[in-house]
Amino acid sequence: MFLVLQRVGPFPISRLSMKTKGEIEAEITKAITQFKIDYMGRGPTEAKSRLVEDMILVWLKGVLTPAERQLAETSDGSELVKKLRATLIEKAKPLLFQVVGDITGVKVLDLHTDISVSSGTSVFIFTLERDLEREGVRKRGA
Repeated sequence: MFLVLQRVGPFPISRLSMKTKGEIEAEITKAITQFKIDYMGRGPTEAKSRLVEDMILVWLKGVLTPAERQLAETSDGSELVKKLRATLIEKAKPLLFQVVGDITGVKVLDLHTDISVSSGTSVFIFTLERDLEREGVRKRGA
């Protein structure tokens, strides 16, 4: 069991959470997929998240738009796609920190991301303030 801060209006409210590791991972996968749809215009074809100590790893497949796939056929186009995506993610960091922080109840310290234009996959690595696994996030069935 660990403490999760949830917002009701503008005020955070503390409550004890009985979320399992799998539930946290599923919520983050759903939230990041929705972010991609809302913020980038389309979602991935596949997505999964993993909680590992004080990190959340998110893997997304099928993230490129048809226009980005066309651009990625040249080296200049590939760099353009990578720079555009990096700029958009950098601008959205406060929102992403808020979403992941709300789900985990832990402050997000940093976000590292990269995209492979050749495979159409991207990864997000969120660094958390605390190690949720060490703090005893419940395993399914426990």
